[in-house]
Formats: sequence, structure tokens, C-alpha cells
Amino acid sequence: MTTLMSSDGPAEVINARRTESLDAPNILKLVTPSTESLFGLVNVVHLIEKAILAVTLHNDHDEVLAHAAFFDYPNISGVDAAKWQNWMSQYYDCKTNTPLNSAFMHYFVSKPEFSHGSAREIIRTAFNAVPDLHFIYLVVPQNVFPDPSLADIFKPLSKKHGGKVLEKCTIFVCHRHDLCPVLFVRKARVEDHDDLTPIFNHQSDMLTKTYGDYFLAELIEAQDDNNHALVTEVDGTAIGFMSICGEVSNLDLLNECFELGPFNGLRKPHPDDILEAPREPSPEPLPVPTPAAPGTATDEERPDTQGSVQKSERPESGDSKKELQEDFLEEGDLSTTPAAGKTPSVKGTPLPTQMTPGSQQPASREGTEGEVKVKTKLSEAHMGESTTSLPTAGAEADSRPGSAKSGHSSKASASGAKSPPAEEMIEEPPAPERTPTPQLPSRLKRKTFKPVYNGPSNCFCIQLFCIDERYEMRSMDFLPMAFELFPDRDFCMVTMPHLIPEFPLLQNFVRVTPRCPSTLPQELYVFNRSGLMQNFMVSPVCKSDVPEIEKLVSSLEQKEHLMADLQQYNLARRDPNGTPIQAFIAKCLDQIVGVAVTRREEDIEYIRSHYNIEDFIYFNHHRRQEHGHLHHFALNPIFQHYSKHFLKEVLRQSHHSCLYYPVYPPYTDQEISKNHSLVSALNFMVPVRARRQIVYPKDKLGENAPSDRVCKEEEKYALNHINRKLTLEPKVTVNARIVVVGASDVGISFLETLTFCPHLRFNNLTLISPNGLPGELPPDPVRSSFLSQSQCYSQDELSQISLRSWVNVVFGKMIAINRVSKYVVVTGGARVPYDHLVLATGQQYQVSAPTEANVDQLLTNEEVPNSPNRRFSGVKPSNTFVINDEYDAFEAKRWLIKRFLNTEGKAIVYGNTIDAYATVQTLLTIGVPGERIQLVEPPRNYQPSCFNNSTVEKAIAAVLAEKGIQLYSGFYLAQWNDGKGGDEICKASFTSETKPITLECSVFFCYNRQAVDYEAFKAINDSCLVYDGKLVIDGNFHTNDLAIRAAGPLTKFQRKYHADQWTHANFNSKEVGFMLASTMLRLFDPTIENDARPPAEPHNLIPMYRNAKVVSASLPGDYNYLYFGKPSLNQSLDALMAQQDYGEELITGHPESESTGYFRIHVNQYNQIETVTCLSKQPVDTGNLLCLYGLHERLLNNMMSRFQEGLIKDFYAFFRETWSLAIFHDRFGDFRQEVRELLIQRPSTDMASLEEKVRDLIDQDLQLEKKDRKFLNDAYEEGGYKRSVETRLLSFLSYNHYHLPMYAKPGMV
Repeated sequence: MTTLMSSDGPAEVINARRTESLDAPNILKLVTPSTESLFGLVNVVHLIEKAILAVTLHNDHDEVLAHAAFFDYPNISGVDAAKWQNWMSQYYDCKTNTPLNSAFMHYFVSKPEFSHGSAREIIRTAFNAVPDLHFIYLVVPQNVFPDPSLADIFKPLSKKHGGKVLEKCTIFVCHRHDLCPVLFVRKARVEDHDDLTPIFNHQSDMLTKTYGDYFLAELIEAQDDNNHALVTEVDGTAIGFMSICGEVSNLDLLNECFELGPFNGLRKPHPDDILEAPREPSPEPLPVPTPAAPGTATDEERPDTQGSVQKSERPESGDSKKELQEDFLEEGDLSTTPAAGKTPSVKGTPLPTQMTPGSQQPASREGTEGEVKVKTKLSEAHMGESTTSLPTAGAEADSRPGSAKSGHSSKASASGAKSPPAEEMIEEPPAPERTPTPQLPSRLKRKTFKPVYNGPSNCFCIQLFCIDERYEMRSMDFLPMAFELFPDRDFCMVTMPHLIPEFPLLQNFVRVTPRCPSTLPQELYVFNRSGLMQNFMVSPVCKSDVPEIEKLVSSLEQKEHLMADLQQYNLARRDPNGTPIQAFIAKCLDQIVGVAVTRREEDIEYIRSHYNIEDFIYFNHHRRQEHGHLHHFALNPIFQHYSKHFLKEVLRQSHHSCLYYPVYPPYTDQEISKNHSLVSALNFMVPVRARRQIVYPKDKLGENAPSDRVCKEEEKYALNHINRKLTLEPKVTVNARIVVVGASDVGISFLETLTFCPHLRFNNLTLISPNGLPGELPPDPVRSSFLSQSQCYSQDELSQISLRSWVNVVFGKMIAINRVSKYVVVTGGARVPYDHLVLATGQQYQVSAPTEANVDQLLTNEEVPNSPNRRFSGVKPSNTFVINDEYDAFEAKRWLIKRFLNTEGKAIVYGNTIDAYATVQTLLTIGVPGERIQLVEPPRNYQPSCFNNSTVEKAIAAVLAEKGIQLYSGFYLAQWNDGKGGDEICKASFTSETKPITLECSVFFCYNRQAVDYEAFKAINDSCLVYDGKLVIDGNFHTNDLAIRAAGPLTKFQRKYHADQWTHANFNSKEVGFMLASTMLRLFDPTIENDARPPAEPHNLIPMYRNAKVVSASLPGDYNYLYFGKPSLNQSLDALMAQQDYGEELITGHPESESTGYFRIHVNQYNQIETVTCLSKQPVDTGNLLCLYGLHERLLNNMMSRFQEGLIKDFYAFFRETWSLAIFHDRFGDFRQEVRELLIQRPSTDMASLEEKVRDLIDQDLQLEKKDRKFLNDAYEEGGYKRSVETRLLSFLSYNHYHLPMYAKPGMV
């Protein structure tokens, strides 16, 4: 915030911000004739879209006062943007300018009275925003004089002696030192105390309270050879302070907790360093296993499509190191101790000639022997050192047998997180009971190897740092002198508590990846002295670079494909199919430190139609050839802070304006994923949301269908993006440790919302789940049909968000919470520390304990000795299955095919939920005859059926009878095997209201009831969180611990809301997760006002959730079932229809019809669609039909009047007609919102809007008379609303024509 004085006296308080395209109309108002003569006629929106930095000054009333746009090449026609340096050096003496430190002003406008102050403020803002920027150039056409405001700042650039004469223009330059000079740094003196104390106290008075008023003077006086204090001064006044120390006493602890492999453990190289595990002969072949016990899996049966463990030589683990201490490192533990003498000075180590061991190692780090399996996010794979796991508290074996993930090669790629080579293979002991895991285990486990470094310390640390906020962007000016004081050290390090926001100094440091998750309550940042060099140059690859590149990428996965691309580039500059290839290297001191390979994006139509890239770009301002596809990107970790500059240079020199990078799911075919290596710049790109697609009736559309480029089927992937605007836009880093327990729909939605915030980077997101992230297994329609679907996340949608790119995953169950020390204990005893804990475990089906009623005594349900809803706590029989996710379903399917399908036994499905019926259909699908299936339903206890629709119930009952499936309703499980127990269930007995029954049983599926997992309940209860049947929360998701939030079916609202019947289980889980994330974003997002404490709740009302609750399933008889409706309580349909304000129901078809099916629509009293029920043997267009929820029937081609006139015979066919496709478009909701905004706007300040007129009439009489309707219709037409709405509609259809080509546009007819 700055005050500008105008030429005529009045002052304005102004703020600087990045320019948005919406500013263009206001910017055009500032254009003067001199602007056009200096910069020419330009498209302002296009300029903003392509500029690397665009700055706008505005006052408190948001009035635009000035604007400037900066590019990384000159605005001179005929000059190649990729070669401007060579062109410029012909005419001017500019040896020191590079693309890193130079920018060109392409546009500047300002209010005339503020022009001088505005120009200086914008230039100052540009220098502050880009610390590496030292020269800003202005190109002035011949015979044109720059505006006086610019002439005061820019001076003619010195011409080259003996150089050519530039005739058509002159270049002016503004140097950083004229406006924002590099700060002067010197050793601190005691007299600096008085200048520095106010700066420290302004930011925090903790040090003064702890160490006294003169701690700073004492620290300055205590300087010696190993402890130094630096200050930076402006005009003789100290404005910044840094205390550094050359002795770091706990490097071993840091190496235990962080992935320091790329930095050689912050030690000097030593001959005794153990960087790789010694190799040993391959283990003896394992004996042929006996037939697998139920619930186990062999290598061939794992749901892993990536191959099996190779029998090549396996490395042996290195020397073992001490276990990580349990106590957390307190703040200040990383301080150093003074040394008696000065360390002898030696030359600094040279730049690494290749990616150091582990510098681009696996993203998946898994350990299981006495450890808990962990998968590290892909976005930090380049910082990996080896496998990562959590040490357990004295565990002798993995509490989750078989949690090792095998069958992958040793390094990371874009398609999968793979296992490391440096691990010892250990035979796994058999286990009697297994928990399904993300990829079912082999009989080998891996033992983690960690490098051992024995050299002397190669780093110094920053103990204390502070700088005036006005100069914080120049914090890097301290480092050159700091490294001069320690000439023998190559690294500067600093540790920060997780909850401290990242300040500008750290933006140039490399954040070291913790060994997920680190038990240290601090983040570690390091900086290499090579990062001070400004000689970071990017250039195209030439043939002579290939050997050095090969050495650089020798440790990367997919390096063969990278080198093949380079060979093709050097050979022909394009693929055999004609696609242009471009390859670039990054050099520092003539040493290659990075490489990137791009191609032209040939599928841009598919990307535009399937991903919301228009959240980040104006598509029409980018030519087709300006879209590039990033295939490979590798950069030495010590230059990580130059990643965005490297990408910016790739864009400039390749003449691209956008780059796209896909991340494929782990099961993707190698032929598809092999062309991409896992780029180290993933953290600097933004994830792009996928778009919901219309299900087109192509048989009806014919030639009016969208093009094949839009509709083609491709392997789904997550898209990441960067463009020119984003290369100089830093993200806000959030280091808070956010731990989510449970991979439920709520938990996934919460994580998705956080990771897709483009301006935020969450470094420490962790998910605790027994089976990891959902969607990691290859698609399997049979496996997915075991359970009903909530339609929150499909397999494709999970692939398109790729949470594994941004979230660390700990495989295990939560068994305890320590609220004082803030950590979660998972199975095996490992600790996962947190700053914010989110509990979203949901509810699961559990094995029901028999009531132990003696059926020989003919007991009835009312006489059973124990509750039928008890959880079975013993060892689960091997032929009993409780399916809660895809991993359970995989186990069940595999067991059925091997152990049940070809036998004569019978299956019992116990439960009255829709999942029980879905499992019956799955059994029929895999070939089990209906006569071998027995469906036993417990009593409903006055609750409606799972379908809550008599037509559906009758149709399913008829199918069960037709298939010969035995249905028993109103029975409780009484005994297994006559109460004798056993490893398998051979028969099961049930009681009813009359006489009991005993049924043969070869496999038992239990879907009796869902409840909170017992381990989760015990952890919650033992930690003294309020539990009242469910975990108690308030309307802002808080438990009685402000650091712990919870959501989903696990929870209930506090009793003060007087809404005991309403829980999150009644609402859409995806919406609940989104709302949970929205409340937490207030803590981290600087664009949202932060609340120190949860906001007050004056009315004690539960939050409103509006999205539909959805259930879909495959039911017996090959029926496809879909239901969605307004969130509501579980009331019978008959009771609801008896209410006066229920509305109407519209029904077409019958379930028995092969060609159509049953379709029921409930329209409420406001003529809005409230519920839809579908039951059909034909495929249901679920994605399209879900768009109907909440729409007024008039939007649907006057649906009610047509139905009442008998014109609609089949709703399936009605909604497949081509007129409806625009309604199913993913942006139709945005169009409706635009129309609403039109109708609520006033034509002028003294005229009421159409909405206000409607409200006035309704306030007089709720029922509008004919004259009132005519009055509103006339106001709609005569007030210009009709024309505006029609214009918006045509604009919507035109802009989305690639999706909606079936609609005519003006001029076509």
C-alpha cells in the first residue's frame, strides 16, 4: 500500500496487484494517443494473457489507475523471441543481460495526473516481485519519444562500440539499482541493536520475553569463527538481521528424518560413504506353494498389472542405523555449539555431474518388516532417496500381513509409483488372517536401505533471521556474504516449524522432503552455493550434449525413452508421424544441470473438451501450435528454485504459450505411459479439473455429433498445466501437517478440494487408510458391482484427480490418538504426527455376531439372548466376507472363482441393504446358479425397504423367484455350525417370528448393518473426544478438540442443534467433504479472511447441503438401478406422498419391459425435479440424468404439460432427444447463473430490476393474476432482458460448439 501524489495535488492510496483479464475495459479507458504511438495498437486481453507479469495499480475504490505488461522478449516485429539475445548483442553493449535477469515492458498506461508516481511504483513492484530481475527494457520506435513518466525512469542503453546501427527503434533500460538496489550486507555491530529491536518486536516479542531486552546485543557480541551475525542496511540504518552458525550437531538425526540423498546428507564426500546397498546373490527360489488358504493371494493373483518380482540379484541393506528417537525435536535443537577453532578452509565441492543417488528415485517407498507401509506422493519423487517407511514401536512383524507392494520396477515414472532396487528381500511368514491391501502381497518383503554418510559437515545453519517487511523480497542478499564467511561449506540450511508461513527467503531454498511422515515438528530447507550463480542458461540440445545428459539422467526411470526422444530430436527434429519435438538443456557454469523434452500438443481439442483448462487461459487467444506437451523434465535438485524459470525459457524458446503434462493411473499400459517420465517440476504446475461429459445419443445425431477428436475414448489421466502467466506467479506454501483418516468419499473430496487450489501448495497432506487410495486397481465391472455406488467418484474420476500426485499415503488403521503430542498411532505402533486431524472413516459393514439363540428350543426373534447387531470379535471364518471397498471385492471375487464356483455348496447373503441385492446379482454374473444363492433379510423394524418403492420391490422379488433364489425375510443370525465354531461356516441357523431355519453354507456375505469401525471407535473414545453413539461435531465440523475435525457418517451433530435425526449420512458425501475443506481453507488461504476461532453460531442451525443423494447399483435380473433425490430422512414413500405439499409423480414404463424400463420423476410443489428413480435392463445415462436434479420442468421442454397431454411415453427416450443435450452440458449451470444475474440487475439506478418487480407482486399476493403475469412479461421484453438472455444463450451455444454442434447458430439457417 502506497500513497501517490497527483500533479494537481490530491493524493491516492494505491495497491498493486496482478492484472486480470476483467481489467481490460478499465485499462482501455487510460489509453492516450501517446500510448498508441509508443506501443502501437494492441489487444489488451491478448497482452494480459501472454505477459509473464502484468501489474495493475488501483485505489481503495478498486478504480484502475495504471497498468503495465512485461514480457521476456522485445516487442519488435521480425525479432525471434527465442533469439533476442543474439539480435540485441549486435547493437548494444549488454553482456550482463540474460533471460533470467531481463524483462521488456510491452505496455504502460496511467491516469495522466498520476503517471510519474504510477510508473515508478509499477517498476518497483516488478523488481520486488522478481528478485532475479535486474534490467527492464523499453523499446521506443524511431521518431517517437517516451512518455515523460517513463523517460524519468528509462535511459538509453549504451550502444556497442563498433556494432551495427539500429534504425527502426531505440532501446531504453531501467536498472534495478536505480529503484530497488541490492541491499548492502555487513557484519553486525552492537550499535545495530537499537535499529533491529523494533523490527523483531513488530513481528514477535517471544525472543524478548524469553531472553530479555538485550538478547540481540549479546548474540552480536558472541560472534566467533563459527558464529556470525549479519545485518543489511539502507541509508545507514539496519533493516535486517541474520545469525548463522557453522556447526550443525545433529546431521544424523536430519538424515533419519529427511531425504537428504540428493545433497549427500549435507556432508562432504567420503570414501567410506555407503550410497548403495551391497549386492548379494539372488535368493534361493521359493518352494512351490500349497493351495492358498482363503483370504491369501499368490503373485499371479494379485490385482497388480505391472508384472511380478524379478529374480535378478537383489541388493542387501546397508549397515543398520539406530532407530529414530521417539521424542520430538524441540524448537532450537538444530542450533549449533561453538567450536574451539576454525575449520580448515577447503575448496567447495563441484556441482554434481549427474542426479545424485536418489535424486529422482521412486515415488513409492514401501517397507513392511516391522514397519508400516508408506507411499510418498509423486510430486516429490525427484527428492526421494530410497524406500520410506514408518518405524514401529517394537513390532516384530507387520501387523498388516502382506502389505508389501511387489511387482514393480525400481524407479518412478509418470504412470506408477514403483519399488526401489536397493532393498533386501525377506521371506514373509504366513498369516492366518489377512487384510486386503492395495496390491495383494507376494511372499517377499522389502527391507529399507538408507545411505550412510561419513564425511565432515558441509553446511552451516541460519539460527535467527528477521528483515523489515518492506525489503523482505531482497532477503537473498544475505546469502553471498554468508557463504563467504564459510568458504568450505556448500549448503546453507534452516529449519522452520510447520505452522510458520513460508517467507520470501525460503522461496529460493529447496524444501527437503521428509521421510513420510517425519516425526520432527519442523521443515528443513537447504540452499547450495551454486544457486547464487546467475549463470543459469537454457538452450536447445545439440548432439555434443548427449553424453553429459545421459550421465545426468542415469538414475531416472524412463531414461531410455528420454534418450530416444533426444536421439529423434537430433536426427529429424520431429517424430516419424511429423509431430515436432523440441529439447532443451539448462546449464550452469557450462555444466548441464537440467533437461526438458516437449512436443506440440496434438490432442488440444480433446484436452479442451475434457479438462477445464479455461480456468487458467483464454483459449481463443492461444494458437493451436502454441500448445505444448511436456514429456520429460529433470533438474538437479540444488537448482530447484529455477524450475519455473526453466519452464518459462522452454515456453519462450519453443514458441509455446502453454504446457500440459499427464499423470496416468498405475495400471495404465506401459505402451501408453512410457513416453513420460515423472517430471521434477510437478509442484510448480497446477492440476486441472476434469469436465463431466455428455452421454450422446450418436445414433440420433448422425453427422451432427461432435467430432471424433472430442468424443474419442482415451486412457483417463490427470492433467497438469503451466502457462506464461503462471511462470512468475508463486504459490502460497502450506507446511501444516494435515492428516486425513479414512479414504471415504468425504475424505477424498476433502483432499481433492485442497489439492486443486491452484494458488496453494500443501506439502504435508497425509491419508491413513488400510488399503490406500481408491481407484488404484485396474477397472473391473464385476468387482465394482459387489457394492452400490454413490456416484461421488467413478474409476475415471479418480484417475483424473490423481491424489497420489499430492498426498502421502500411510497404509494402516488408526488405533490411537494422542491429543497432547498431536500424533495418530496406526497398526504396528507407528506414529503419524499432525497439526490438523480430519476423521472421515465413515461406517463399514461388519461381521455380525450370532445371537447364540438355541434353535433346538424354537426361540423367536423376541427371545434371542443377545442383540442381533453385535459385532463379531473373534477370528473371522475363512469363507466369510464383508465387502466395504474394491480390495475386499477383489478378494471375494478371486475366492469365489477358485473355491466356490465349481463346487456344489450354497451361498448365504445376509442383509436387507441394496448392497446385499447387488452382491446377489454379482454372484449370478460370475456364473453361480440362482438355486445356490440364499438371501436372508433381517427384520426391518418398521423402516422402509432399501428401495422405498413398491414397484421396484415387486420387480426384484419376481426376479429372485424366477432365478430360484431362496428369499428368507425377517430372520436374525442365531448360530454358526450349531454354535461349535470352526475355521469355516458349513451351516448357519436363523431365528424369526415363527420357527427357526438352518441353511447350508459354503460362503457367507454379511451386509447386516454398517457401524463405526471398532478400532476407530476405541481410538476416538480413549482420546476423550465426545462420542454419543457417533463422534459429536458442531456445524463447523469441530470436535471438542479444535485441532481435530470430523465429517461423514462417522459423526452426529451436537444436541444443541435439536436435529438428532439429521447426520452427514443424509447428505451428499462429496458436498460434505467440499464444505469441510472450505472451512479449513480459511486457515491457510490468504485470499480468505481468517478466523482465529470458529465463527459464532447465533441460531444453532445445522449447515444446509443442497446436492442430491445418489444411489446406483446392478440388481438381480440384470437391472440397472438409479435413484437420486433431495437430502431427506428415511421415511416411507407412502408417508411422503400423503403430505399435502408433496407435489406430483410422473411415471413411464414398467420394469419388465426389455426395451424401455421403469422411470419415475417426483416434481415438488414448485415444479422442480426432486427425485428420480430408474430401473431398466438397458444402460442408464446416469451422468445425463443427474443433471435433472433441481431443474424446473419448464426448462425440460414443458415436461409436465407434455406428459399430461400424453406426448411422453418413455422418459428414457424423452431425455435422449437432441434438444436436451445443452441441459446436460457441464457449463449449463454457469449459464443459468449468468441469466439470473441479468434479471437481478437494475437497468438504471432509478429503475427496479425484474426480480424486484416479481418480489413486490408476490409480497402482495402469492398467486399471480393474469394481469400481473402480463405486466412481468412486458417488463421482460421491453426492459431489454429478453434480448440479453437470447444473446447470452447464443453465446453459450457458440462458445461450446465443439460439445454442442447439433444446435444451429445464426447464419446457418
